[in-house]
Amino acid sequence: MPSKRNIENLEALQSTLQGAAGSFFVVNYQGLESGPTGKLRKALREKGGELIVAKNTLIAKAMSNLGLPEIEGLNGPSAVVIFNEPAAVAKALKEFAKTNDKGIPALKSGVLSGSALSGKQVEILAELPSQKELQAELVGVLSATMSNFVGVLGGKAQEFVGILDAQVQKLEAA
Repeated sequence: MPSKRNIENLEALQSTLQGAAGSFFVVNYQGLESGPTGKLRKALREKGGELIVAKNTLIAKAMSNLGLPEIEGLNGPSAVVIFNEPAAVAKALKEFAKTNDKGIPALKSGVLSGSALSGKQVEILAELPSQKELQAELVGVLSATMSNFVGVLGGKAQEFVGILDAQVQKLEAA
């Protein structure tokens, strides 16, 4: 018989995962003391993420109740990281792991838009530019194209004015 506390924790976790649109990472945080864990939480909050420590059985049950795919790595101490922007949070996790010699937090797995990810896929996601960087790049490409288009139109207009000017001079000479 599950305890009242576990039922409440399951409902809270299930609600959180549902609010995250079924997208989250699972990390191993074992070996982080309270000070570094607080720094990790702060780094994740700055990138729009949140670290939630939960029992593996509760994580698996919440995922099952939400109809999410099974993932690997639900063994040992686990924490769920929810996010607004997956690449930015994955990058923050990877950068934080570089600050300690144990490589903690270790990326175990995740779910992105209802699809299961391995730890390696989450690491690859960390290599991608953030959404804001990609948007800025797209705006740059579009503005360069528009600028070239305006330049071509301006050149044609100038050419047309030159033809008209030549015609006016020809008519004045006659």
